[in-house]
Amino acid sequence: MSEQNIRVGVLMGSDSDWDKINGVVKALDEFGVGSEVRVMSAHRTPEKVLEYASTAKERGLRVVIAAAGGAAHLAGVVASHTTLPVIGIPVKTDVMGGLDSLLSTVQMPGDVPVATTGIGSGGARNAGILAVQILALSDPELEEKLVDYKRKLVEKIEKKDDAFQERLRQEKSAK
Repeated sequence: MSEQNIRVGVLMGSDSDWDKINGVVKALDEFGVGSEVRVMSAHRTPEKVLEYASTAKERGLRVVIAAAGGAAHLAGVVASHTTLPVIGIPVKTDVMGGLDSLLSTVQMPGDVPVATTGIGSGGARNAGILAVQILALSDPELEEKLVDYKRKLVEKIEKKDDAFQERLRQEKSAK
């Protein structure tokens, strides 16, 4: 994907987070939204995070997604240095199963918003879809892709319900 198409920055506090959050990039790819993925730490590389966040908009990014575990300050630090929307992904940890990450990400002080998704692979995927929804506000082509995506979700669930109803009918008739 050319650099012109990169509209979402994805940061993670450690490369070990990748297997837990790569669904964010998969979701963006499904909609043709380019992203860049970087490893930066709010605590170990604060100057790098500052530079990344403060130059994100001029580099063409429109949304920044930040994933971190434990203290999980990455999204908040990014949000303090940019006017772009920031989405935080709390990464599951061994200590508290990600509750520590969730609380660190969601408990932002007034005036520094961070949208926060859930812990786990669903949260990572939702972060990507939320970024697409934000971008679609000013991109009619992307909005149409979202409409189609939502329509397919309805069809998928309707098929599952039809199959389930058939299973129930078979179970009743077997009694």
